[in-house]
Amino acid sequence: MAERSTAAVDVADNSGEQPLTAKADQSTSDGAAKNPERDTDSDKAQGSSEAEGPGRKASPPELHSGHKLARRYRLEECVTRLDGFSSWRAVDEKLRRAVGVHVLPADHPRARSVLAAARSSALLGDPRFVQVLDAVEENDLVYVVHEWLPDATELSTLLAGGPLEPHDAYQMVSQVASAMAAAHREGLAHLRLNPNAVLRASTGQWRIRGLAVNAALRGISSDTPQRTDTEAIGALLYAALTLRWPYDNDAYGLSGLPKDLGLIPPDQVRAGVHRGLSELAMRALANDGATASRHETPCTTPEELVKAIGEMPRIRPPEPAFTAPPEYQRTTYQQGTYGRQSPRPGATQPIAPPPPPLQSRTGKALKWAVSALLIAALGLGSWQLADALMDQGDKSDDTHQSQTTDNGDKNAAKPKPVPIAIQGSQEFVAQYGPQNAGAESKTYDGDASTYWKTKSFDEGPPIAPYKPGVGIVYDLGSAKQLSTATLDLRYGGDHTTVELYAADSLTPASLDSMTKIGSVTTTGTTATVKATKSVKSQYVLVWLTAVPNSGYDATLYASPGYKQAIGEVKFTG
Repeated sequence: MAERSTAAVDVADNSGEQPLTAKADQSTSDGAAKNPERDTDSDKAQGSSEAEGPGRKASPPELHSGHKLARRYRLEECVTRLDGFSSWRAVDEKLRRAVGVHVLPADHPRARSVLAAARSSALLGDPRFVQVLDAVEENDLVYVVHEWLPDATELSTLLAGGPLEPHDAYQMVSQVASAMAAAHREGLAHLRLNPNAVLRASTGQWRIRGLAVNAALRGISSDTPQRTDTEAIGALLYAALTLRWPYDNDAYGLSGLPKDLGLIPPDQVRAGVHRGLSELAMRALANDGATASRHETPCTTPEELVKAIGEMPRIRPPEPAFTAPPEYQRTTYQQGTYGRQSPRPGATQPIAPPPPPLQSRTGKALKWAVSALLIAALGLGSWQLADALMDQGDKSDDTHQSQTTDNGDKNAAKPKPVPIAIQGSQEFVAQYGPQNAGAESKTYDGDASTYWKTKSFDEGPPIAPYKPGVGIVYDLGSAKQLSTATLDLRYGGDHTTVELYAADSLTPASLDSMTKIGSVTTTGTTATVKATKSVKSQYVLVWLTAVPNSGYDATLYASPGYKQAIGEVKFTG
């Protein structure tokens, strides 16, 4: 069940052609119980589906567990069989990994649009989306192969345990909105964003499945795709805050709002809802084409929603609960009696006599020898003590003269390093495109598990000639004397070269306009760069010119190759 809930399939729960009035066709799962549900996407929000005549209905292909596609993808379990297509959990025998597969006949009326949507989605290559791995037409079949994420959990499953914490809800809407903004910039829309299409990985990252493909499978289109996806993100945030679906129908295990009540803000539905997130959800939602927020302008595109999120005060994660250690428990046994046999009550214990003194001739000689040694040791010690005191007096005179001559400089204490707080950051692009724009703040958020990462390069460790280097400019608030910069790196091996530059602004014109103040090369996961020039600057560039080689990183979804990621950056002056 854990794997099935994380497959990139979004058709079993939301499949009706008439979303608010008709129930979906029943889906089967190789003998699993049928569980038809009412579709939760309204025609107004998701667009209208294509009309299909009875004669145009395509019959699903006769497939079964164990069937192989392209002599590579072995079908394991049917997740959905509906409306002429089926969705499967399968195994890629070539790469030995689990995948998901959508299959439909080549003569299906939507086969061409599904292929086009899958290939467009695959070209995006954004790790925030469940990736399309293959899209093929073969042997009268069209099939789309996509990632299978066994360690991810659907938002609908998370909400079954209660509403999200404000920080989790903030992370969800922020990551989903920024991902959809990137997709729309490439001309791609989702049109079926719902709690089953949004997943949280074990690393805490949120991912979106079914970009363009799920809508193509259902024949859904929209005249205002950006407005449709923005409203869907608002509905996700509304559900995460209130455990209610912001429409008058029940969906995804959530109760809808009363029909006579209308759309009300989340903080009026449930006590304790974060006010800023409540306002944000209402700005993204639409009610008959008008914003439901009374105070702010509506957000009609994911880009506008990302901007609105950026203007909000940052919501920090909750403090970890501290568990007090158990009180110290004293032992009950008495000192000196542990392990001994306890005497019987009333019995008199014999007293052991002391050992006899050294009364023999040998004993007397030994005592005299010991006494002589003690007297000699005392005399020698007294002589050494007097000699040491005399030397100390001579040295104190010399020290006093040295202090007088040097004006006290020799005893001056070295200044302690002072941490410098980072006030802002901006990725510096010297040539071609950025590496991971928008993630710069992760390098000083106090969370060592978040990273700003570079792209993967085919050759290295030197990044040149692809680029002269990659890095981030940091704003220290005011001009400060920098002594060291410490970087927590994710990948070791080969070598990483880090250089420091003093810049004139957060967006310097070029690398030549800056002053180099230090560099270091390391093969580990920590780099400490010491400033070799005494320069005061408000802006400092951390510049990577060489990165190590490492394999695929499933946590950061980073391809194999020469790459590096920065966790935390700390400056001291």
